Amino acid sequence: MSFLWSNFGQVWNLTVSHVWLSAIPIVVGLVVSLPIGWVANRYRLSRGVLLTIGGILYAIPSLPLFFAMPALIGTQILSPLNVVVALSIYALALMVRTTADALGSVPGDVLQSATAVGFSGWRRFWSVELPLAGPVLLAGLRVVSVSTVSLVSVGALLGVPNLGFLFTDSLNRYYPEEAVVGIVAIMILALVFDLILVGLGRLLLPWTRADRRAARLSRRAAMKAVTGA
Repeated sequence: MSFLWSNFGQVWNLTVSHVWLSAIPIVVGLVVSLPIGWVANRYRLSRGVLLTIGGILYAIPSLPLFFAMPALIGTQILSPLNVVVALSIYALALMVRTTADALGSVPGDVLQSATAVGFSGWRRFWSVELPLAGPVLLAGLRVVSVSTVSLVSVGALLGVPNLGFLFTDSLNRYYPEEAVVGIVAIMILALVFDLILVGLGRLLLPWTRADRRAARLSRRAAMKAVTGA
């Protein structure tokens, strides 16, 4: 790994750029998907339309979309905003379906009980629906995180600094070790993002740990009953 040690400063700067280019679309995709997913879940006629639009957006090849961004939003070709907006579209396309499914997984009797005790629609969403949908949302967000960290590297073809630069520069210089460093760095970065999301899930959704412990205890009790231990 002589390349990494001799070019650590450059790799670090590219990593920092890669982090914020990845983090912003993940957050935007989650935040914007909440109202759209709610509409898709609440109004059945809109569900098919919104999910179809999301599927079409995600099917757009990344490189043509990146190159089309300057014409669509009026930015310069080298602007990092092109990558951020394009990846936010992909994140949103994935998260809309996840959000709709997550909200749809909340038991109807729980919602009826919340309404019966006087919860308004707004309060019911924030206090009941969203917390119960949290585990499914987190699972979808983890998929979006890995996908986004990977797709950021395509932005290097537009001249936007990120770890993908190590791939293009490796091809230009016929230096495979540089590409290996880029691949490993992106894999580590994706793992770090995933671990952060898991940690946030445990912090913000503490009741899921109790559910998992109860499930493990139930399985153990069932095994003991079956084996007669």
